[in-house]
Amino acid sequence: MKNSAFSELGIQPEILKAINEMGFEAPTSIQSKCIPAILEGKDLVGQAQTGTGKTAAFGIPAIQQANKGSKIPSVLILCPTRELAIQVTGELIKLARHTNGVFTVPVYGGQPISRQLKALKKGAQIVVGTPGRVIDHLKRGTLRLNNLQKLILDEADEMLNMGFREDIEKVLEYTEGKAQTVMFSATVPKAIKRLMEKFMTDPEMVRVEGRAETAEHIEQYSMEVRDSMRTEAISRVLDMSEFRLTLIFCNTKRQCDTLVEELQARGYTSDALHGDMSQNVRDKVMEKFRKRKIDVLVATDVAARGIDVDEIDAVFNYDIPQDPEYYVHRIGRTARAGREGVAITFYAGRKRRRLKMIEKQIRTKLVPLSMPSVKDVRDSKKGIHLENIVKTLEAGGLREYIEELEPLLEGDYTAIEVAAALYKMRIES
Repeated sequence: MKNSAFSELGIQPEILKAINEMGFEAPTSIQSKCIPAILEGKDLVGQAQTGTGKTAAFGIPAIQQANKGSKIPSVLILCPTRELAIQVTGELIKLARHTNGVFTVPVYGGQPISRQLKALKKGAQIVVGTPGRVIDHLKRGTLRLNNLQKLILDEADEMLNMGFREDIEKVLEYTEGKAQTVMFSATVPKAIKRLMEKFMTDPEMVRVEGRAETAEHIEQYSMEVRDSMRTEAISRVLDMSEFRLTLIFCNTKRQCDTLVEELQARGYTSDALHGDMSQNVRDKVMEKFRKRKIDVLVATDVAARGIDVDEIDAVFNYDIPQDPEYYVHRIGRTARAGREGVAITFYAGRKRRRLKMIEKQIRTKLVPLSMPSVKDVRDSKKGIHLENIVKTLEAGGLREYIEELEPLLEGDYTAIEVAAALYKMRIES
C-alpha cells in the first residue's frame, strides 16, 4: 500500500492521496513524532532545524482537523516573514487539494489589505499570516478567533528575534487560552520558555537532532576564491556544466543587483529576487525562472523563502550565510523530486571558520573544489560539443546540410577541415 508509513500516523485518505501525489514516500522524524501528538490535541513545542519537514508536521493535522465549510477560521498559523507565509500557504494548498471545505488564506504586509478582506469575508478555515498584519485584522474585526481551535507558531525563535514578542502575546491573549497551541522553533531560548509557561498547557517537547534530510542527494563542495574572482568562478563553472536552472545566494540586496549586472554583461540570462522588490515584481521574476526564460536566479535568504522549483540543478553560495541553518535551507532548493543536485560554497581567508561551523552543523565535510582554469573550461566545452556532434550524427536528417557544404569540398578544403572549422566556431562562440 502506498504511503503506509503515513497512514500509520492516523492521516485521512484525502490527505494521503495528496501526499502521494507530492512524491513523499515516508514521514520525516519530526512528522512521525509531531503529527500524532497534534492530532490528539496536545500543546506541543517542536525543536527542529530548517529542512526537516516542519510545514507538513503541523499542516497535515491543521487540514485534517479544520472546521470544514465554516466561514470563521479554526486554525491560525503565524510566520515571521511574508515569504514564509506564502510558502506555508502553498504547501497547505497542495496537501488539501483533495480535502473539500478547507481553504487557506494568507495575510501579510506588502499586499493590498482589500484583497485580504475580500478573501476573509468569503470564508477561510485556515489563516496563515505575519504577526503585524494579523493584529491589523484583529483590530479591524475582519479576523475573528472566537472559533479558533489551533494556533501554530512557525519559526517562533525567529519571530522573537525580529521583535514580534508583543504581537505574539497579543494574539495569544485573543485566543483566551482556548486553542491548542503548537510552536516550531530551531532553538528554545528563555523567551520561548516564558511563552510556554504563560500560554501553554503541559506542552509536549519534541526534539529532532541531526542534519536536514534535504542534503542527502546533493553533492556539496567548497571553493576557495578571493572575493574579486567569485563572479569569474561562477561563470567558469556554468560554462563547464549543463545546468538547466541555477540559484545563487547573496547576503545583501545590493550584492544581488551587482552580481546580476555582472552576469548579464557576460551573456547569462539572469535576474534578482530580494526584499526591495514589490511582490508583483517578485512574482514575475519567479514565473520567468519557472518557465526557464532566465537560467540564473540571484536571491537573498528572505526573498528565497517561497522558491519551490523542481528543476534547480545547482546552488551557489556567493556569500557564506550568516547563520549555519540558512545553509541547509539554501541547498535544499536543489535535488528536489528525486533529482540530484550540486551546491558550491565560496570562501576566502578567515571565512573558512564560518564554513567549519556549517560542516559541524550538517555533520558533513564539504569536498574542496578548485576554481576551473580557462583551459579546463575550454576542454570541457570541447567534450560537450563532441558529444552533441555524435548525437546529431546518430539522429540523422543531415542531407540538406551536406548538399550545402559539398561545394566547399570541390574547392581547396577537405571534409575534415570543414568539420574542424565548424567545431572551432562552436567552441569559440
